[in-house]
Amino acid sequence: MEFSLFYFDGDGTLPQPDKYELLIESAKFGDRHNFTAIWTPERHFHAFGGLYPNPALTSAALATITEKIQLRSGSVVMPLHHPVRVAEEWAVIDNLSNGRVGVAFASGWTMDEFILSRAPHGERKDLMWRGIEQVHQLWRGEAVEFRDVAGKTVQAQTLPKPLQPELPTWIACQSPSTFVEAGKRGFNILTSLLGETLEEITPKIKLYRQSLTENGHNPSQGKVTLMTHTFLGDNIDNVRKKVKQPFSNYLKNHYGLLENLAKGMGMNVSIKDFSQDDMESLLEFGVEGFINGRSLIGTPTSCLPFVTELENAGVDEIACLIDFVQDVDLVMESLNFIKQLRSNYQLSLMDEIFV
Repeated sequence: MEFSLFYFDGDGTLPQPDKYELLIESAKFGDRHNFTAIWTPERHFHAFGGLYPNPALTSAALATITEKIQLRSGSVVMPLHHPVRVAEEWAVIDNLSNGRVGVAFASGWTMDEFILSRAPHGERKDLMWRGIEQVHQLWRGEAVEFRDVAGKTVQAQTLPKPLQPELPTWIACQSPSTFVEAGKRGFNILTSLLGETLEEITPKIKLYRQSLTENGHNPSQGKVTLMTHTFLGDNIDNVRKKVKQPFSNYLKNHYGLLENLAKGMGMNVSIKDFSQDDMESLLEFGVEGFINGRSLIGTPTSCLPFVTELENAGVDEIACLIDFVQDVDLVMESLNFIKQLRSNYQLSLMDEIFV
């Protein structure tokens, strides 16, 4: 099991200095302590994640202050970008980082962000797959045909040449069909437990491995990266106190998660109709639910069994979501405990070998 850091939160609405201090300092930490990668997303028009409109920009900055850690997008929303621009930008970062980039691609979510696209929202899946193919062709140095505004065909070849001969690629997946298509094409998977349980994700991972095999790819080489909320400390009660309010605030900003939680409690009503008492009960249920079996919220000891569960489910890399606690000191302290969890996991593997 590999461990990486995934940055998703960050309120860009406040005019304050050092907005990226947490990202920069934790990237340095991850680099020093041999974490696999640091991921940054593409987010538009929302305070949550507002620090991250372009993962190419954040990765370029991190390339200049790190030496070993891989720099990845989580994700480039492909339908919002021209393939030429994507290939050019990430080739620059590949050179700045001496060959450490990886790109996860997504088809997009909200209607609002598609003001950046000339294509309709309903065509986003097809646009994603076609755009990814073109980015890969350009990355390899091939000429790709595009039409200009006058309808003239232009043969495009992008520069600079990247250092990696092939672009390491992940696909942001939630639906079974996307897992299967990613396997068919031989790409890696980026998924999450944000709106689902491990029991719901596991069959999709099996479909992915099956698709890899059926399409001539080595199933053991396809990597499944799973995002999971993460905050660790030395005492579970102290951790609960530290995360309860910020995680409740996080859930309040994500009605989809709250509605899933409500359904799990047998509540078939709109969140908008909830009383204050209902909302407090739901938030309490949500925080406890994520602590008990859907996250790495706890201690290096209490979370170790969940890491084993993820491994047994076919997960290869845990992308630790640093997304609801924004206090720099608290997060940096938590990173040390994530490092301890990784050490505990590695020791448990050694124990199995020598038993």
